[in-house]
Amino acid sequence: MKFINKIQVANLKGRGGAEFPTAFKWLSVAKGHLKEFNQPCYVVCNGAEGEPGMFKDGYILQNYPEKVIEGIKIAMDTVGAEKGYIYLRQDYLKKFKNHLKKYIGKLPIELTAEKIGYLGGEETTLLETIQGDRPEPRLKPPYPTDFGLFGCPTLINNVETFYQISQIQHNEYKNTRFFCISGDAPKKGVYEFPVDMSIGEILKRTKNVPRFNYFVQVGGGAAGEILTKEELNKPLTGAGGIIVYNLKKTDTKELIKKWVNFFFDYNCGKCVPCREGLYRLREMLQKKEIDMVLLRSVLRTMRDTSFCPLGKSVYLPIDSMLESVKVNYKNKRDIK
Repeated sequence: MKFINKIQVANLKGRGGAEFPTAFKWLSVAKGHLKEFNQPCYVVCNGAEGEPGMFKDGYILQNYPEKVIEGIKIAMDTVGAEKGYIYLRQDYLKKFKNHLKKYIGKLPIELTAEKIGYLGGEETTLLETIQGDRPEPRLKPPYPTDFGLFGCPTLINNVETFYQISQIQHNEYKNTRFFCISGDAPKKGVYEFPVDMSIGEILKRTKNVPRFNYFVQVGGGAAGEILTKEELNKPLTGAGGIIVYNLKKTDTKELIKKWVNFFFDYNCGKCVPCREGLYRLREMLQKKEIDMVLLRSVLRTMRDTSFCPLGKSVYLPIDSMLESVKVNYKNKRDIK
């Protein structure tokens, strides 16, 4: 418990997108394990990183594998886990398998690959995949901290979180995080800055402020929020991605179609709002004239009633695009 207090003092939050307080999650798993002392406990490192435009986990696995493994071991020792898993998207497993095994050594940590793409990064779908069951999200509660892998208390954190756990152990954590910059940015790459640095300042410090008129998508390349260059005076949250778009060269209607097609391809079909909502959105976006009232109604319904985060995520990029950036649909008068 002493190390969990150290995490709490560091104010570390999850780096996978949800930004859940790390210390609280660890404490929940530790307590769940103590309560069910006759059950095993597990630790899972989520390296699915399926959000388009995100590659910071790959950068960390390439450059700091030993710190990631150390962070997982610290977690296992802290919560009393008997086994750990590193769950990677398939190209990461192929690229880093031997690299990671070198540092895993004889530790009870197993490498495993996601098999369904984007949705595989959702924590309960991840658990179902490792178990060999149908890859669909679970109903929550119960949460994985109480009823996770094989029905046992399970700690799930992102690759970057475990990297920073290692930093906290050695008193090296400086309240920073990694950011991905891509798209029409002149200096694409992964950068490390203070967690509270504004989006605009990150672009300035990395010399990625475009000379052309632009907008950005922050968080990720499908579920991320759209912001204009006048809206960048706030910290970057979520998964930590910044995608720069040249406003003049970007067909915003095609970009919206791209997002919808992406979500359509990766939805599991389990719930009606997501399955039917995405089908109707694709159908509407094929027409020359779009009923914006209906479009927004479908988006709100998906946000409010979808079973898992995939369906709920469709709302933000499209709504923020319509609010922030001019989209030349035929019936512009309907865009509020």
